[in-house]
Amino acid sequence: MQTLNNVSLAHLAIGLILVQTQIVLSAVRWQFTAGRLGQEIGYGKAIREYYVASFLNQTLPGGMAGDAARAYRMRDEGPGGWKIPAKAVLFERISGQIGFFLFAALGLPAWQGIAASQRPTYDMVALTMTAVAVLAVIFVGFQLAKRNRILAGSLPTGDLYAVFIRDRAWIVQLGLSLTVVLSYIVTFMVAADAVGADLPWFAGLTIIPLCLLAMLIPTGFGGWGTREAAAMALFPLLGGMAAHGLAASLLYGGLSLAGALPGLVLLVLSRSRHRSAA
Repeated sequence: MQTLNNVSLAHLAIGLILVQTQIVLSAVRWQFTAGRLGQEIGYGKAIREYYVASFLNQTLPGGMAGDAARAYRMRDEGPGGWKIPAKAVLFERISGQIGFFLFAALGLPAWQGIAASQRPTYDMVALTMTAVAVLAVIFVGFQLAKRNRILAGSLPTGDLYAVFIRDRAWIVQLGLSLTVVLSYIVTFMVAADAVGADLPWFAGLTIIPLCLLAMLIPTGFGGWGTREAAAMALFPLLGGMAAHGLAASLLYGGLSLAGALPGLVLLVLSRSRHRSAA
């Protein structure tokens, strides 16, 4: 694709730095969440494990394998076996999705920047994709709970209170989740600029969050396919081209995968150490 041939090294560097920011802040959110449940994880270990999980989520079907592996790999960290690690992963994912939807809601006033003639079509697409995303979040939550043998109804209210409310935990959760979501959106904006898409600023509050929400649909690998389809459908609503939407989404996916490659290195080193110990 010609538009991808013109991507500059500066765009690539900025995008990769943003991806590292996403992973590190997400790891801090997970470390905080686990600590609220009584599982102490060092920052270094949390970051390393999050890199591994991010890489697996990008490369294995369903986009959840890395999270399941993260909970499994932490089963021996503290008392209680796999239950607390599984809860910590589940709650951390929920925190992230809450941030996604809150950010999308904050962008509602920016919808007025879309031409009146295009708004009905946009509203229909937005409503449809939001409904699908909500169902996807519910599906992901229950599948993750099931995969770790936790029934959603058995999660104690005290855990929810500890993770999201006690001692103003919601400030930390909300601050981290909104910052992570903002970094996703800025990365996509960088990718769009790199391929020559001339989008207005409010694209970061309207169509881009919807493109990213499409990744929550648990199909394929790391959101590939659904994200591109959404970008091709939504970019023309702000005067862009479907081809630019496709190119921006592909570049965004490439940056996300490249940024998570340290996880592959860590995974290989971990397996090598285990084999040596055996």
